[in-house]
Amino acid sequence: MSSQSHEELNLFRDMVLRFLEQEVTPHYERWEKDHMMPRAMWNTLGAAGLLLVDMPEKYGTAGTSFDVSQMIQEEMCRLGFMSLDTGYNIHANICAPYILKLGTEAQKDKWLPPMATGDVVAALAMTEPGAGSDVAGIRTSARKDGDDYIINGSKIFITNGIHADLVIVAAKTDTNAGAKGISLFLVDASLPGFAKGKKIEKMGQHSSDTAELFFEDMRVSKDCMLGEEGKGFIHMMQELPRERLGCAVAAVGHAQGALEITAEYVRERKAFGTTVSQFQNTRFKLAQCKTEIEMCRALVEKYTENYQNNTMTVDEAAMVKLATTEMQVRVVNECLQLFGGYGYTDEYVISRFYRDARIQTIYAGTSEIMKEVIARGVLGR
Repeated sequence: MSSQSHEELNLFRDMVLRFLEQEVTPHYERWEKDHMMPRAMWNTLGAAGLLLVDMPEKYGTAGTSFDVSQMIQEEMCRLGFMSLDTGYNIHANICAPYILKLGTEAQKDKWLPPMATGDVVAALAMTEPGAGSDVAGIRTSARKDGDDYIINGSKIFITNGIHADLVIVAAKTDTNAGAKGISLFLVDASLPGFAKGKKIEKMGQHSSDTAELFFEDMRVSKDCMLGEEGKGFIHMMQELPRERLGCAVAAVGHAQGALEITAEYVRERKAFGTTVSQFQNTRFKLAQCKTEIEMCRALVEKYTENYQNNTMTVDEAAMVKLATTEMQVRVVNECLQLFGGYGYTDEYVISRFYRDARIQTIYAGTSEIMKEVIARGVLGR
């Protein structure tokens, strides 16, 4: 994978910041109050060239590098737009690479161009009511019927579920084979037998579109299978490093944003005849937060380089996700504390930072699962 030069990356960053200032900042509070980002925003992102930026240009993309993709996520989160980033990450940085790496030429030609324009919104459907981090425990089935498959089951907590036009569905093609019986399917959301539940309301990331999905005797052709039959679990494990790296860069950006708004607040807020920024406790807390952010940023940069060189391991992906997301929650918590009672009100955006951060140690593999993965690497089992 190629990288952009520092100068090129800064030019892209300036463009992204202008876009966010013009197209997101004026509307974001309304989206959060409405608990939904408008569907048209996907087309706005596409028209600005911000979707699938590191996919090949022949699919109508910007044809840049992975660095640019990561930078877009970081800036969205630094500015407090984590609801937007979560949907963006699933669509552009998870679903699109699945299709690029595993799809046939026909599948890539069909789905990647409209995903780049925002005409198609993509979602990844793995989690089920009874199977979260334990992906091998999924019960959604795909039964062979001639040249077709009949899918039955349900998925929960699916990001982009309401707006989704395309869903990558993990289903059991062999219900007796455990993880080895899982296959992936590219499912057109307009197919008969596919249904979307109501939007799931969450503690944070209110404008992020999260839904339950249902499949009842939904017929898909064999051409909809993504990758090899029975290799779905392996395919998912191969793509997890990029997903977890996305969580990590979001964590660093979000924590940095929380630190910036907190530093601005304590310089202005007065108590006991002086600004809060003059208290030693405040200064030490901010110094600790800054140090933790920069340590995690260094870890992200190290493992991003490994990812681009195709040497990033499952252990490394788990470590970077664990370290950065736990740091994010700690830092945002410390920042909110420095706002005092005002930090607990919706009037100050730090409260949204706090709510939005909490899910990061849960989705894409909980911190407990990350520790188990890392421990297996240490112990060899």
